[in-house]
Amino acid sequence: MLQKFRIGDLRRVIYINTLCLPENYSEYFYVDLHEKFPNTFIVAIIEEDIVGYIMCRMETGFSELGKWNITKKGHVVSIAVLPEYRKRGIGTSLMLQAMKEMRNYGMKECYLEVRVSNQTAKNLYRKIGFKEVKTIQGYYRDREAANVMALNLDI
Repeated sequence: MLQKFRIGDLRRVIYINTLCLPENYSEYFYVDLHEKFPNTFIVAIIEEDIVGYIMCRMETGFSELGKWNITKKGHVVSIAVLPEYRKRGIGTSLMLQAMKEMRNYGMKECYLEVRVSNQTAKNLYRKIGFKEVKTIQGYYRDREAANVMALNLDI
């Protein structure tokens, strides 16, 4: 089951982030995204336990899809699913629900950064329809490059 993040979910989401991803955020960062974009901060629940989450923000800027125009775009800031719950479609469900909510916010495209070495995540995003649009060298704290992947939401 998917539901909107609630402040009471914060500790569990931070735990999942810390366990699954090397990039960690302050409590303020999570709360700020929740307050500004509550519909795209979503948790996945199985048997009354949060097993994954996605958090996004809305931006206006140059298109990530090679168009030379300013556009409204949703940015997937972070998505994670506990290892024992992967390969069950939870990540796909989180992405699709967040993209639906981005459309409701009026966003025209969606983008994210993913480690160049994270083939599992890139395969998930490709399956949904994302395309790699550029690489940012040294993007992550450990200096690994990121692939930027984007998808047109205006369909």
